[in-house]
Amino acid sequence: MKWLNGYRIRFVLVVFVAAIVLGGRTVNADFTFGEPTNLGPTINSPHSDFPGSFSSDGLGMYFDSNRSGGSWDTYDIYVSTRATTDDAWGTPVKLGPPVNSSTVDAGSIISTDGLSLYFTSLNRAGGYGSLDIRVATRATVSDPWGEPVNLGPTINTSQDDFATSISSDGLVLYFDRKPPPDGPGDIYMSTRPTTNDAWGESVNLGPTVNSSYNDRSPCISPNGLLLIFRSNRPGGFGDSDLYVTRRATTEDDWGAPVNLGSSVNSTSYDAYPSVSSDGLTLFFASTRPGGVGGHDLWQAPILPIVDFNGDANVDSADMCIMVDHWGEYYPLCDIGPTPLGDGIVDVEDLIVLAKHLFEDVNDPTLIAHWPLDEAQGDIAYDNAGTCDGTLLGAPVWQPNGGMVDGTLQFDGVDDYIVTDSIPNSIKGPFSVFVWVMGGVPGQAVLSQADGSNWLRLDSVEGCLMTELTNSGRSSVGPILSQTNISNGDWHQIGFAWDGLCRHLYVDGAEVANDAAPLSDLEGAEGGLNFGVGSTLAPGTYFSGLIDDVRIYNRAVKP
Repeated sequence: MKWLNGYRIRFVLVVFVAAIVLGGRTVNADFTFGEPTNLGPTINSPHSDFPGSFSSDGLGMYFDSNRSGGSWDTYDIYVSTRATTDDAWGTPVKLGPPVNSSTVDAGSIISTDGLSLYFTSLNRAGGYGSLDIRVATRATVSDPWGEPVNLGPTINTSQDDFATSISSDGLVLYFDRKPPPDGPGDIYMSTRPTTNDAWGESVNLGPTVNSSYNDRSPCISPNGLLLIFRSNRPGGFGDSDLYVTRRATTEDDWGAPVNLGSSVNSTSYDAYPSVSSDGLTLFFASTRPGGVGGHDLWQAPILPIVDFNGDANVDSADMCIMVDHWGEYYPLCDIGPTPLGDGIVDVEDLIVLAKHLFEDVNDPTLIAHWPLDEAQGDIAYDNAGTCDGTLLGAPVWQPNGGMVDGTLQFDGVDDYIVTDSIPNSIKGPFSVFVWVMGGVPGQAVLSQADGSNWLRLDSVEGCLMTELTNSGRSSVGPILSQTNISNGDWHQIGFAWDGLCRHLYVDGAEVANDAAPLSDLEGAEGGLNFGVGSTLAPGTYFSGLIDDVRIYNRAVKP
């Protein structure tokens, strides 16, 4: 990309801004995850292994394991090294005394300079509770570790205090605290002016981040703008899920946490996140199938989302979206350096985008796509997944005349499509977008069998609405737009859940949303219906054309 230098950049930007009118849809996320992979038997044992932290050069990985005894009281800290970041991890080596003791030693955190190792010990002499946080130091990275020192009463209490992460400058320590033996934990932090100063009083991150459930294992990203942690709060995928909270600068408050979604979380136990020093890989512990032992170390690549407008192309339109937010805090376009960004849209982000310009998009967040382009037959194929739809009644294939190639015509009497269940489709952030033409008030475009009507026309004027709501007694009910979609024109309609609020869209514009954040969204497990309401009630069958149905496991917005 030689054209990325000097005036050539400015020329390209000017041409793009002048030539393109921003439109379409953009994605309310700047990164996603590739397929998680197990680190294999070199690292994982038949017992339990948990990630800790990484040396700043990416060549050393500290982690915790009970492989020597297989019980709670035998956790020790291990280190694995590799010659280059392209090599596989070598055979783990136990650190030994004075770091490891005859009881639990875990939660290992290596400082950026490699001279301090923070970890948690159980019932060592001079402690304040059963689990206390300590630090071992060394003069150089070639020297042995010195005797661990308790961090003192500003950090440790009579409760269980467990170390998990430290900021890259060494001035902020993130850890969790819980009452023994099994009380719900909260995330805390402590700061100090310089690395030569003592740690200040610990501070609870408060109700925006912490819940009444178990919130633990915080991991601060290298840029200090994202905090990933595990929680068993309602609305997740399994026993424990990974969540992320973010902020614009290191001086700002943390925002409301959002589930990382099905790219990382499973129906099993997923916890103890750790981000590599280069910000390109998420490591975590999981009990999902395919492992070596009880809890295994897994890794997933962190991938930038460069198709900002979700049109399956990385082109000048995406470049214009970036330029439009130049110099701003705009997470959508903050994709460099590394996918995690630096809090501002600048040349670092342009460099990352340029590497992907004009590439074919293989969007891992598109979990289902029914083009509805078939010319005949009883099957509507899912091009992105395995949830093909079956035509019922007699919908008529229209090879020509669709908004995106072909389309399907429904008669409003008994025509509809039913699909298999979309796995974990709405437990994390997700979006659904559909092209429609026609319909009358009261009819449904997309619903979930024995669940809610995801997209429908209201019963009075034919305006777009959704009946997907939050769960529990404090349900807030449907949201209704004032935008009529039954006027006989093609409209792209959509719903997005960003983990906090619901959003409705018509033709690229937001037409309704929640006035205040919701705690969650109701669960949904059943298959989908195209062209009829969830209960197949008369009057909910759609009369018109439906085309190109897409479901993403990320929020999409204009």
